[in-house]
Amino acid sequence: MKIFLKLMAVFWLFTLPGAGHAASPLVDVEWVKANIGKPGVAFLDVRGKLAGKSKADYLAGHIPGAVYTNYLKDGWRSKDESGVAGQLSPVPKLEKLIGGLGIDNATHVVIIPNGGTALDMGTGTRIYWTFKVLGHDKVSLLDGGMNAYLAAKDEKTKAPVNPLEKGDVKPQSALFTAKLRKEMLTTKADVKAAIASGVPLVDNRPSDQFLGINKHRLAKRLGTIPNAVNLPESWLTKNGGGSFRSTTELGNLYGAAKVSKTGKQINFCNTGHWASLGWFVSHELMGNKDAKVYDGSMLEWSADNKLTMDQKVKLN
Repeated sequence: MKIFLKLMAVFWLFTLPGAGHAASPLVDVEWVKANIGKPGVAFLDVRGKLAGKSKADYLAGHIPGAVYTNYLKDGWRSKDESGVAGQLSPVPKLEKLIGGLGIDNATHVVIIPNGGTALDMGTGTRIYWTFKVLGHDKVSLLDGGMNAYLAAKDEKTKAPVNPLEKGDVKPQSALFTAKLRKEMLTTKADVKAAIASGVPLVDNRPSDQFLGINKHRLAKRLGTIPNAVNLPESWLTKNGGGSFRSTTELGNLYGAAKVSKTGKQINFCNTGHWASLGWFVSHELMGNKDAKVYDGSMLEWSADNKLTMDQKVKLN
């Protein structure tokens, strides 16, 4: 994977941003440094509460030119008409949010998560997935996140050597127009049909939730969707951190979890956050273009008492 990333970094270094190219899913720190200040490239700093960070960390030091957005509060996700939390926000709301960040349809967006855990990398993959759903392919994710960018230190002072900027960046608003890819959206009815037809369902939650020992605080019942297999989000990054595993390692882990590397696949979790990480690995890194995300996930599924749940470990 490291060799692959370096080759991709060299390729993108000599490709003009915003010139119609399809962006690489992952970029590395060298790519980021080479593209600071380049027209048509927007760095989106998404460090936040899920990583134990806040805008204060951004203000104290960020990649020069990077714009901040609060994943949990700015409107990337919202309750749907049924009151299910954490769902894809309405398209007009997302268009306004993205345009307000200075991003238009020609912008190459590079998402910068914190990079400490698979959980906070999920913030990046969820926003990445959102851009893809909205028809925007010029989007990448910094492998290892901001932690990777800050890793290089001066031998004497131990201060980060990669360029940093303090304060807030106020972008000029732009016009972003979505081209919604409805085929990427999976409904509860689609999941029911998938169960009936044998389409693989992949639960990207931690194993304790998959087994029915614990659950999300907003989930109504313990367990998982019938016929699902478990591929925990923490398996997908090195030691559950911010760097993705090589495709060879991922292939071995898919085999261990009995998850196919090809063919139809529906990833789910509680609210589509961890599932976006599973989708990103399957769809973007492993090349399975038939992988999808069930955004409603367990919060929607467990709230419908007509739907069967599979609790593998009975507590009573």
